[in-house]
Amino acid sequence: MTPPPLPGPQLPRPQLLGPLLVQLRLARGWSQLRVATELCAASGVPTLSRHEVSRWERQLRVPGDFWLGWLAVVLAVPVDLLATAAARTRGLGPPPAFGGSRPRAALLALAQRWLADPHAVLLPGTPTPPDGGPPPPCDRPAATPTAGHDAPAVRPAGPAPAWPQEATGGRDRPVRLAELRRLDDLAGGADLAGLGAYRLGRAVRALSGCGPSARRRLLPELAESAQLAGWLTADAGDAAGALNAYRLALRAAATAGDPALAGHVLGSASHLLTGVGDPEGALVLARTAYAGARRSASPGLRTLLLHRVALAAALGGRARAARQVLDAACRVTVAPEPGREPPWLYWLDGPELAAMTGRTLVALGRPLPAEAPLHAVRRRSPRTSAIYGGWLARGYLQLGEVEHACAVAGEALLDAVRAGSPRAMGQLTEVRRRLAGHDDVPAVRRYRALAAAATPYLPRSWPPPGPTGRRTPTGRTARQPPGGATGPKPTG
Repeated sequence: MTPPPLPGPQLPRPQLLGPLLVQLRLARGWSQLRVATELCAASGVPTLSRHEVSRWERQLRVPGDFWLGWLAVVLAVPVDLLATAAARTRGLGPPPAFGGSRPRAALLALAQRWLADPHAVLLPGTPTPPDGGPPPPCDRPAATPTAGHDAPAVRPAGPAPAWPQEATGGRDRPVRLAELRRLDDLAGGADLAGLGAYRLGRAVRALSGCGPSARRRLLPELAESAQLAGWLTADAGDAAGALNAYRLALRAAATAGDPALAGHVLGSASHLLTGVGDPEGALVLARTAYAGARRSASPGLRTLLLHRVALAAALGGRARAARQVLDAACRVTVAPEPGREPPWLYWLDGPELAAMTGRTLVALGRPLPAEAPLHAVRRRSPRTSAIYGGWLARGYLQLGEVEHACAVAGEALLDAVRAGSPRAMGQLTEVRRRLAGHDDVPAVRRYRALAAAATPYLPRSWPPPGPTGRRTPTGRTARQPPGGATGPKPTG
């Protein structure tokens, strides 16, 4: 019996060209080489290769009208269907300049694939669920999760980083997921991302050393470890590395049959893209997360995903859509009850959800009703104060209260130093930009002096320490360790 629909808005499923081409190709049982061969024969252009088809499917390129027309002929679909999907894909715009164009495109394509087939085995080497009975012990080896075009190259981590025994729990007892989540409340990603990558490496090694049935038992732990590692890496300022970890987390959660966790992974990735200036990509991920997870999500998770959609829409200039979704989120918002929410949402409560509402209201240009909820959560932790203090300062600037904005921004700046989180500087950077036209105000000059004095102590955006404790170099050839966390209280 089909369960009745859950309350909440029915958001449209975004159809992008890359996943659509994959679906049409697989429905015909064709390979990428077969598609390229058929296109060459039909169009009379013999130079198209399967590599170009692969680029289209991974959304690294969008075909023009010429190839869209021949794709419609070869795949026997209306050209308007492909043209509409291509327009939506182009509407995402160029990726932000954080060096994460490939991880971003791969995650968007994988998210669409998951939405089209939530029961697909997205992690190679994992069998379908057994018909019943307890999983057998790890008695024979299995292949390590492999990486396809859109899979992150995750390798088991090496020796443990040189963390104090109080943080790692001692050499004989590595830190547990719950402990690492709690540490994320107290320290920034710059300090914890290496530990998250090491924890993820252990989960990958455990999965690769087990038989097929036991692998299914370990998949949820791998998914949670990758999500947590991605969150921590994002907090350390490494957006590309975080997207890689989120991609692995989505594969593991989907293969484990946990759409709620998969939706939370995409919601976390959406939150990351809003922070790096990519609201269009964030909106696609947030809508996909809600559409795919809403039937199995807890009340708190559904509300959280609606807030992700509303913020991305507001930052992307879609004010009407943002207001509608925000109203829906406020209607279904209830204080999360202990035991009803999954453990990775331990941080979500009424004040946090109210602060998310305030943040979106500021993005919509409605700062007055945002003041009280943003003030209410600013004393929870330094990172909370820095992030929401930046939004509050933006609200005061919208009201023309420049001196009050500078006072709040100054407090948030000091909290950013205490937090050790490069992500905590995001809104303060925007506040500084918006103060550019107020140099004649004494409070602005005092804030600039404080910012200059605090600059040497502010957290920097760079790759987190690797397994040996050394910093990982940046660049195309650098291996970025995975990272990410289950939502910590100060982040929203």
